[in-house]
Amino acid sequence: MILRLPFLAAVFFVCPVAAQGAETPVQAKVASISSLPSVRLVLDHVKRHDDLSLREQRELAEIPAPPFKEQARALAFQSRLKSLGLDARVDSEGNVIARRAGLRSGSAPTLILSAHLDTVFPEGTDVKVKERDGRLHGPGLGDDARGLAVVIAVARAFQESKIATLGDILFVGTVGEEGEGDLRGVKAIVRDNPAIDGFISIDGIDLSRIVSRGTASRRWRIEFSGEGGHSFLDFGRPSAVHAMGRAIAAIGDIVPPTEPRTTFTVGVAKGGTSVNAIAGKATIEIDLRSDSGENLTALEGQAMAAVDAGVAAENRRWNSNRIAVTRTLIGDRPGGATPDNSNIVQVALAAARIGGAVPKLANSSTDSNVPIAHGIPAITLPGGGEGGDFHSLGEWYRPVDPWIGAQRAALTVLALVGVDGAGEPLLQKRAAPGE
Repeated sequence: MILRLPFLAAVFFVCPVAAQGAETPVQAKVASISSLPSVRLVLDHVKRHDDLSLREQRELAEIPAPPFKEQARALAFQSRLKSLGLDARVDSEGNVIARRAGLRSGSAPTLILSAHLDTVFPEGTDVKVKERDGRLHGPGLGDDARGLAVVIAVARAFQESKIATLGDILFVGTVGEEGEGDLRGVKAIVRDNPAIDGFISIDGIDLSRIVSRGTASRRWRIEFSGEGGHSFLDFGRPSAVHAMGRAIAAIGDIVPPTEPRTTFTVGVAKGGTSVNAIAGKATIEIDLRSDSGENLTALEGQAMAAVDAGVAAENRRWNSNRIAVTRTLIGDRPGGATPDNSNIVQVALAAARIGGAVPKLANSSTDSNVPIAHGIPAITLPGGGEGGDFHSLGEWYRPVDPWIGAQRAALTVLALVGVDGAGEPLLQKRAAPGE
């Protein structure tokens, strides 16, 4: 269900937090900020330009951005930020970064508002957006073209309303969030920008969730190799594909704990050269995830033991030692959590609760994982609207009041970096490295 927030309507007024008990100082501050004429102008701008935002979402989704080939979409995103008067640049990793300086630049906090440029879909995928049954259909339309459109919508509202913030805002489009990208974009951002005080990613669309905890993951490519040979003449030699199959079966029998949530999957399996050949090579790719570092380590040990068992079983079956295995780590996403009582979490909740919405704090694997692991307050907010079938060719999006997500993001950012005439920012400035 998409909730309409009274304070986000065309005529603004502040509602008390519904059924939340005594109002906290953070909730009171966010409510006060939301009633400022300059902030109301920003929020109204977001809603009035909702059609433009949806059009940009569609246009960006139709620019292919397969893994490691995000440049075309990055340039389109950069161009839109430049058209707003922002000095947008592309860094050495391929991320797009545009800084909007505050009145107290350097002495007030610096906050990133980000979305990721890449998709999971390979080169050559048809990304043309199609309309049918009241929905928009297109790979990557919600994940994360919606997030990119929200970042642009917030930047446009700030620029065109000329709102004066105290701290700096970096509007960012990251590369490498999906799959084997291994969060390379945000890893570079955190490495190269030590003065970051807070980080917000726009990813996903479900307004009932705010992601404040990063699910850690390890991803492995396992290669099985042997002699191979003719299926009839060389029968009796061990097969890399058979070893792979035995390993997959053993992995499939692992029973991970349900709490903290721990999961696995063999996402890719390939090998062999011909139907009438004993396979000399085969490969699997395994995704291991957990909300617990201890559980992830244990799961990884079980998965590797299952691989060894599969190889040993295939060699034993043919009284051989010819099948060998090579392991390559292809993904290492750190985990962690931004504390529930931190200001960045409480501000985001307050921005959503005004008007009665009560999002849940959730776990996921997003760009926020990296700043969280480095001790930087970070959350992932939804972009708004309705959608489903993410990471599939059937992905769809329905623009049901999508501006709500953009308005929540805008209000959260303004409360964190501070608005001229509204007191101090709610985001704390972190100590400089070495202090």
